[in-house]
Amino acid sequence: MTASTTRRPATGRSRKAVAAAAAVVASLMLLSACGDQTDAAIARREAQKNRNVNAPLFKMLPKDVQEKGLLQVGSDITYKPVEFRSNGAIEGIDPDLAAAMSKQLGIKLNFNNATFDTLMGGLKSKRYDIAMSAMTDTKERQQGIDSNTGKKIGQGVDFIDYLNVGVSLYTQKGKTKGVDGWETLCGKKLAVQRGTVSHDLAKDKSKACEKNDQQPISIEAYDNDSEAQTRLRTGGVDAVSSDYPVAAYAVKVSGHGNDFQMVGGAPLKAAPYGIAVPKGQEKLRDALKAAVERTIKNGSYAKVLDKWDVKDAAVKEVQLNGGS
Repeated sequence: MTASTTRRPATGRSRKAVAAAAAVVASLMLLSACGDQTDAAIARREAQKNRNVNAPLFKMLPKDVQEKGLLQVGSDITYKPVEFRSNGAIEGIDPDLAAAMSKQLGIKLNFNNATFDTLMGGLKSKRYDIAMSAMTDTKERQQGIDSNTGKKIGQGVDFIDYLNVGVSLYTQKGKTKGVDGWETLCGKKLAVQRGTVSHDLAKDKSKACEKNDQQPISIEAYDNDSEAQTRLRTGGVDAVSSDYPVAAYAVKVSGHGNDFQMVGGAPLKAAPYGIAVPKGQEKLRDALKAAVERTIKNGSYAKVLDKWDVKDAAVKEVQLNGGS
């Protein structure tokens, strides 16, 4: 014999509870149907669309990268013409070269915006797989040494060198205020992007001014080069130092060529831009190096450099850790 049960009619409160539970279930089903809509998830789905297992270099990639079909790229997307946004799209030298490399690798290189001085930390925390952001290859970065303190802060990175550039100075057009090279900057105001070679060079030159009993350079460091340009445009500083491609582009396009002028002659401290890959990722590093080499051989590298008027920065040979 089984115990008898009596069904009681649902109260208003219980009916509401049932309805609420049903709503939760329905919403979960809807989310499941729609899929994860985060930026990372969307990027992964797009990557799978672009994944090409028959690409020439696909088998060179690490297995986890093959499966994802994606590399997350850390980049400061405010650095015309190297990388910048135009009508919502990411454009420039680095994105165009990355697209050419993608065809050889069979995966997507997905650019993520960040301020330049956070990129190395992003690699260390594995937020990004690589960094491609007009980053100068230096021994300090290779060894994971902080340029300000001289202390080791990480394992460092390997660089795949793909452009050879230097830093340039520019002033307001027709208002050089006596600035005609680094030796004329003592006592002047200079804007730079924080954490760049220009920033390091400015600090070194300022110390040299003081050793020679001259006023130091008043250095203003900004999160991005656009802010430094705005400061110069409004007369807040006497000059800006940027990598040559960026300086040349700013002089050419800002105010239709009427805002700035180059000073000081040829770019100083020529050094390679490198794609930064965390130490210990040799297989990924070698696949990326091979991809750059293939873009040079098939002509797509030259087309990108010609498009952005930086063909003089072309490398003849792709080196690893060629910076000093």
